[in-house]
Amino acid sequence: MQDTPPSVPDFTQWPSFPFEGDLRVKQIDDPVAVEPPRRGEADRECTACNAPDEAYIWVGERWRVRAMDRPTGLPMVLILESRSHLDLGDLPNLLAAELGVMTVRLERAVRSLDGVARVHVNRWGDGSAHLHMWFLARPYGRLQLRGTFLSLWDSILPPISEEQWRENLAMVAAWLAEFGGRPLAEPPRIRWEAPSTLSPSPTSVAEEPEEESASVIEAADEIPESEAAEQTAEADVAEDLEMRSGHPADAAADEHADGDPVGEESGSVEAGTAGRAAAGDEPEGENDEPSAGVTDENGRSSGNGGRAASARTAG
Repeated sequence: MQDTPPSVPDFTQWPSFPFEGDLRVKQIDDPVAVEPPRRGEADRECTACNAPDEAYIWVGERWRVRAMDRPTGLPMVLILESRSHLDLGDLPNLLAAELGVMTVRLERAVRSLDGVARVHVNRWGDGSAHLHMWFLARPYGRLQLRGTFLSLWDSILPPISEEQWRENLAMVAAWLAEFGGRPLAEPPRIRWEAPSTLSPSPTSVAEEPEEESASVIEAADEIPESEAAEQTAEADVAEDLEMRSGHPADAAADEHADGDPVGEESGSVEAGTAGRAAAGDEPEGENDEPSAGVTDENGRSSGNGGRAASARTAG
């Protein structure tokens, strides 16, 4: 009895196989007599030879490394290319030896990234005649991605963030530059947040009065004590004279209530004021009449009672 081949191969049952459900194998086409030229063969233009160095993340004298044009599902997918338009079997001994060194070096650089468990190195060569080696990073812990289907999973998984992708590119480029060449991949820019904006936040508005009060305190501390005392005494004298001129009856009543003669007090005040006016001096703070309630060094009050006592003594 002839065995009936299964409808799908056994690898469709592997845990790493990315598809499930009913599958059907395609019909195999008949072979062609002449294969079409690859990119870089015959009259076809070579994209690798025409690409500038700025299209790569790292460039050296004989090798260049480039990435995809956007993030993919794997942490890192890179391609190692030779500068010379050669295929794998066309490499001279020098480049063949360097290919081994570059393969190991790039594998270590990709494996040094956070979250990378293994690095798959592949060479297919059916799309371009220019030598290019693929380096695919398998995420750590993703056991379902192990094996030969990693390149398929790269197109199935959601892409990683562009910030993480650019950071990985910059790290690999810096790793390779430790051994020579020039890194061209730059890490993502840090997004600084300005401490203040044109439209202040409620927090900044609430903090403004504190800043004003601090500046006022600092300005008050800068005034000399003598000037402050003089300003205080002048204000007290002006208030006392205004009170006397505006309410003479009340002032006289206060003087009689304290037992002080009003005339002597008025005469002494007028005499003192006239003397200062004749001398042409501004009233000094320590010579002006002190405000009520202030005591002298002997503990006596310098209010109305003190002025009356001084007037009687002078008389």
